[in-house]
Amino acid sequence: MTTHTEIRTLLECHVVGSDGEPLGRVGQVYLNDRTGRPEWVTVRSGLLGLRQTFVPLAGSRRTADEIAVPFDAEQVRTAPDVAVDGLLTAPDEVALCRHYGLGPAVPAPRRGDHDRLGAGD
Repeated sequence: MTTHTEIRTLLECHVVGSDGEPLGRVGQVYLNDRTGRPEWVTVRSGLLGLRQTFVPLAGSRRTADEIAVPFDAEQVRTAPDVAVDGLLTAPDEVALCRHYGLGPAVPAPRRGDHDRLGAGD
Protein backbone atom coordinates (compact mmCIF):
# COMPACT_ATOMS: atom_id res chain seq x y z
CA MET A 1 0.00 0.00 0.00
CA THR A 2 1.29 3.42 -0.92
CA THR A 3 1.53 5.95 1.88
CA HIS A 4 -0.01 9.39 1.74
CA THR A 5 3.50 10.85 1.95
CA GLU A 6 4.55 8.99 -1.20
CA ILE A 7 1.45 10.20 -3.01
CA ARG A 8 1.94 13.78 -1.87
CA THR A 9 5.48 13.75 -3.29
CA LEU A 10 4.00 12.85 -6.69
CA LEU A 11 1.84 15.98 -6.48
CA GLU A 12 5.02 18.08 -6.39
CA CYS A 13 6.35 16.66 -9.68
CA HIS A 14 6.63 18.07 -13.16
CA VAL A 15 5.75 15.66 -15.98
CA VAL A 16 7.94 15.36 -19.07
CA GLY A 17 7.05 13.53 -22.28
CA SER A 18 9.16 10.98 -24.14
CA ASP A 19 10.08 13.75 -26.58
CA GLY A 20 11.57 15.79 -23.72
CA GLU A 21 8.69 18.25 -23.88
CA PRO A 22 7.47 19.55 -20.48
CA LEU A 23 3.82 18.55 -20.14
CA GLY A 24 2.88 20.30 -16.89
CA ARG A 25 2.59 19.58 -13.19
CA VAL A 26 0.80 16.68 -11.56
CA GLY A 27 -2.70 17.75 -10.60
CA GLN A 28 -4.13 14.58 -9.07
CA VAL A 29 -3.04 11.02 -8.40
CA TYR A 30 -5.43 8.14 -9.06
CA LEU A 31 -4.89 4.89 -7.19
CA ASN A 32 -5.79 1.39 -8.25
CA ASP A 33 -8.59 0.42 -5.87
CA ARG A 34 -7.30 -3.15 -5.52
CA THR A 35 -3.60 -2.49 -4.95
CA GLY A 36 -3.62 1.06 -3.58
CA ARG A 37 -0.73 1.91 -5.93
CA PRO A 38 -0.68 5.06 -8.08
CA GLU A 39 -1.81 4.15 -11.59
CA TRP A 40 -2.75 7.45 -13.27
CA VAL A 41 -1.96 11.11 -12.77
CA THR A 42 -3.59 14.14 -14.23
CA VAL A 43 -1.29 16.70 -15.79
CA ARG A 44 -2.19 20.38 -15.44
CA SER A 45 -1.61 22.28 -18.66
CA GLY A 46 -2.97 25.17 -20.64
CA LEU A 47 -3.68 28.67 -19.48
CA LEU A 48 -3.13 28.79 -15.71
CA GLY A 49 -3.01 24.98 -15.59
CA LEU A 50 -6.79 24.72 -15.77
CA ARG A 51 -6.84 21.75 -18.19
CA GLN A 52 -6.11 18.35 -16.66
CA THR A 53 -5.29 15.33 -18.81
CA PHE A 54 -5.01 11.75 -17.60
CA VAL A 55 -1.62 10.10 -18.14
CA PRO A 56 -0.80 6.54 -17.07
CA LEU A 57 2.18 5.95 -14.82
CA ALA A 58 2.94 2.59 -16.49
CA GLY A 59 6.48 2.72 -17.87
CA SER A 60 7.27 6.07 -16.27
CA ARG A 61 10.52 6.99 -14.53
CA ARG A 62 10.68 9.28 -11.56
CA THR A 63 13.47 11.47 -10.28
CA ALA A 64 13.24 13.77 -7.27
CA ASP A 65 10.82 16.27 -8.80
CA GLU A 66 10.09 14.94 -12.27
CA ILE A 67 8.13 12.10 -13.82
CA ALA A 68 9.21 11.09 -17.33
CA VAL A 69 6.36 9.31 -19.11
CA PRO A 70 6.73 7.13 -22.23
CA PHE A 71 4.28 9.26 -24.22
CA ASP A 72 5.04 12.32 -26.30
CA ALA A 73 3.38 15.70 -25.88
CA GLU A 74 1.05 15.19 -28.86
CA GLN A 75 -0.29 11.90 -27.51
CA VAL A 76 -0.97 13.49 -24.13
CA ARG A 77 -2.61 16.55 -25.72
CA THR A 78 -4.95 14.35 -27.78
CA ALA A 79 -5.97 12.05 -24.91
CA PRO A 80 -9.71 11.57 -24.38
CA ASP A 81 -11.29 14.32 -22.35
CA VAL A 82 -12.23 12.63 -19.08
CA ALA A 83 -13.86 14.55 -16.26
CA VAL A 84 -11.65 15.03 -13.23
CA ASP A 85 -14.36 14.62 -10.63
CA GLY A 86 -12.87 12.15 -8.21
CA LEU A 87 -13.74 8.99 -10.14
CA LEU A 88 -12.11 7.22 -13.06
CA THR A 89 -14.84 4.95 -14.35
CA ALA A 90 -14.26 1.69 -16.19
CA PRO A 91 -15.46 3.14 -19.55
CA ASP A 92 -13.16 6.14 -19.11
CA GLU A 93 -10.26 3.83 -18.30
CA VAL A 94 -10.98 1.71 -21.39
CA ALA A 95 -10.88 4.82 -23.60
CA LEU A 96 -7.64 6.02 -22.01
CA CYS A 97 -5.98 2.58 -22.26
CA ARG A 98 -6.89 2.40 -25.95
CA HIS A 99 -5.54 5.88 -26.57
CA TYR A 100 -2.22 5.15 -24.86
CA GLY A 101 -1.95 1.63 -26.31
CA LEU A 102 -1.94 -0.07 -22.92
CA GLY A 103 -2.68 -3.72 -22.29
CA PRO A 104 -6.05 -5.23 -22.99
CA ALA A 105 -8.79 -2.95 -24.25
CA VAL A 106 -10.95 -3.87 -21.25
CA PRO A 107 -9.47 -3.59 -17.75
CA ALA A 108 -10.03 -6.38 -15.23
CA PRO A 109 -13.31 -6.11 -13.31
CA ARG A 110 -13.04 -4.32 -10.00
CA ARG A 111 -15.14 -3.45 -6.99
CA GLY A 112 -15.43 0.29 -7.57
CA ASP A 113 -13.80 3.28 -9.11
CA HIS A 114 -10.26 4.55 -8.67
CA ASP A 115 -9.58 6.62 -5.62
CA ARG A 116 -8.10 10.04 -6.20
CA LEU A 117 -5.87 12.32 -4.24
CA GLY A 118 -5.38 15.87 -5.39
CA ALA A 119 -3.50 18.90 -4.24
CA GLY A 120 -6.51 20.04 -2.20
CA ASP A 121 -7.11 16.69 -0.46
